[in-house]
Amino acid sequence: MGTRQADDVKSPEAALREEQDYVTRVYDRLDTERDEAERTLREGPAATGGGGVFQARLERAVATDEAVRRLDRLTGVERGLCFGRIDHRAEGGRPGDTFYLGRIGLRDEHREPLLIDWRAAAARPFYTATHTSPGTLARRRHLHLRLREVVRIDDEVFDLDGLSAADQSTIVGEAALLATLRRGRTGRMSDVVATIQEEQDQVIRAGLPGVLVVQGGPGTGKTVAALHRAAYLLYTHRDVLERRGVLVVGPNATFLRYIEQVLPGLGETDVALATVGELFPGVRATVIESPEVAVLKGGLRMAGLIDAAVRLRQRAPEEGVEIESDGMVLRVDPATMLEIRDRARELRAPHNVQRRLFVHEMLRALALDRAEQYERITDEPLQEILDSGAVPQWLQELLDEAEDRPLLDDADLKSAKETLWQDPAVRATIDALWPELTPQRLLTDLFGDREALRRIGPEAGLSPAEEAALFRPPGSEWTVSDVPLLDEAAELLGAPEDSAERARRRAAEREREAEELYAREVIESSGIVQTGIPEIDMVDARELAERHLEDALDLAERQHDDGLRLTTAQRAAADREWTYGHVIVDEAQELSEMAWRTVMRKIPTRSLTVVGDIAQTGNPAGARSWGSMLDRYVSGRRREHRLMVNYRTPAAIMRLAADVLAEVAPDQTPPEPVRDDGPPPVAVRMTPDTLPALVRAELDEITTDRVGEGRLAVIASTAQHAAVLAALPNAEAGATPEALDSPVVVLTPEESKGLEFDSVIVVDPAGITGSDLYVAITRATRRLTLTHHNDLPPILSSVTESAL
Repeated sequence: MGTRQADDVKSPEAALREEQDYVTRVYDRLDTERDEAERTLREGPAATGGGGVFQARLERAVATDEAVRRLDRLTGVERGLCFGRIDHRAEGGRPGDTFYLGRIGLRDEHREPLLIDWRAAAARPFYTATHTSPGTLARRRHLHLRLREVVRIDDEVFDLDGLSAADQSTIVGEAALLATLRRGRTGRMSDVVATIQEEQDQVIRAGLPGVLVVQGGPGTGKTVAALHRAAYLLYTHRDVLERRGVLVVGPNATFLRYIEQVLPGLGETDVALATVGELFPGVRATVIESPEVAVLKGGLRMAGLIDAAVRLRQRAPEEGVEIESDGMVLRVDPATMLEIRDRARELRAPHNVQRRLFVHEMLRALALDRAEQYERITDEPLQEILDSGAVPQWLQELLDEAEDRPLLDDADLKSAKETLWQDPAVRATIDALWPELTPQRLLTDLFGDREALRRIGPEAGLSPAEEAALFRPPGSEWTVSDVPLLDEAAELLGAPEDSAERARRRAAEREREAEELYAREVIESSGIVQTGIPEIDMVDARELAERHLEDALDLAERQHDDGLRLTTAQRAAADREWTYGHVIVDEAQELSEMAWRTVMRKIPTRSLTVVGDIAQTGNPAGARSWGSMLDRYVSGRRREHRLMVNYRTPAAIMRLAADVLAEVAPDQTPPEPVRDDGPPPVAVRMTPDTLPALVRAELDEITTDRVGEGRLAVIASTAQHAAVLAALPNAEAGATPEALDSPVVVLTPEESKGLEFDSVIVVDPAGITGSDLYVAITRATRRLTLTHHNDLPPILSSVTESAL
């Protein structure tokens, strides 16, 4: 069982040994589960003896996929597998139950609970119990592991009388949360599954439907709470979310690298991570526009501009069309040309789909004109006879009958259109009138054509200066601001036509439907859920059967992809039209109006967790209030949860940050710090060329007795950034994943957003304006130094000057 009682009085050392014995037993079970999953992958499932080739293939794929998923989860939770224990009060003379908590749930060889998943209902008291409201808990114990060794125990006692004499004798430890916060940075975010606080737990376990806005200042744990929420939702609503997946949108690649190990460490590996610059398949944009262009491209007027750009490529010349083909000049008159274009536009479909109707109508008009010309040619000799008045009776009857027949019957018209479509001149003319477009081609052509911008700019309400600001030479690199515009264009254009590919897809779809039908029949009739694969979590037979059915449908699809197994995240990343089961947007205040349009297309159910801090908005196109961005999508249907406790930033640094916040965002309330340790911020008058000595001194301070830990960031103003880079040539620079592995990194305030460091040196704080200064000084978890060569701004006058 996952419970135990102790009757003999023990020393704290004996309690540590006892916990080690239990943790060893948990890890042994983890190893057994891994071995079983690996054996399934290596040997394949046992044959069931019947059912045909497809059923055998299906059963193998279901068992293999289940083993792959399980092995991924079991591998990801190695570090800190078992982290806590809760002891319920004794009642009626009976000892209270004891449960051990971990990153995943495990059962022993008798199928009894050995480890309770942190997301299970039975584990919630570990996070919600307080001294004023402990519920049924007598004690909460934190287990600190180094690899697989229990190195320390921390106890929080709520009811001493509710513990046995033996347990009373083993109460040890200090506050686990503060111990965790004092640990040095490693370049990766750590999960807080063992130290989740009550206000964070409310975020994590909030319901799936609707939009949850988590507003929290620096250090409130909003990001890590959101990631734990993703793991919790996947656990609680796996039947809904596992097939569609969860998307986490972060501000930059460095941030995503920083958080990437949190979810695997919580037992979840099928979550997609992306920046706004990666939300369009095939594009990974990192270039940032100038503030003026970022604001312009981030505004909703761009949706109107792109719509106008599409319509500009749907031409109906006022003079009509003439095409030389096979010795003839074929014509479409202006009225017919306009009618064909308008008929195609009236089709409620994207541009490339409308094009198909346009092409067929144009070919029909050209075919009829050619037929009329042929008829006139052949009618000339007959006309001479008619003019002579000597028309035989039989000929007159034929002429009368011909007048009642259409110029071309259906078969003739189809053949004529096919012939015309093979003529390069005809195809080139039609392509010029209504081209097949990709989003990349549309925007490249638009932004590289000053005349086109002048023609359609007024339709979107742009000024001549704004039209000029959008111009750039063809071949320019895609920017982060371009990605939502590419997505908007894709929505208006639709997929390009590919007749051969379309026919292949239709045939594959018919075959897939037949296989899916057979897969359902196999699931319902073969008892495939009895594959012998042990499940980690408490999943009932019905849920497991549904999951296997989903795997079966995936199998039918994968037979057309060379049998390659793609994760949900991989499939979603390659499919622009993929819709997720839930989306988490971190640093959400940075998203522009156009970026939110892109995000909302990913989640039509509007099941989102929106995480950010309006006071830290740095993007000039970002949010000034949550309502300004969200109400047009979920008016009156969003909940807001505020995190008001700062767990990261020492009180001395936070007092300085509060002074800055009062000036840059006076309507915002700074979070209250829980830590009152570490030195106060200091200011040093110096120039960037003397930075190396300060950096060395700071590294010595933060890495003492912390081998492999400790990170320092030098956050510089735009004016001093180049000089800082020159002074620190060996430091990593910029928002790159590699920066996280370096002891020292040089960043701009924008690049530092969402990250944290043991020590921060802010260079030229007077040159960092607005919310960027608030961001810069709240990245430090231990030490903050401000360097300046002129006087500090009044807002920082409370900082003590120090010599280097």
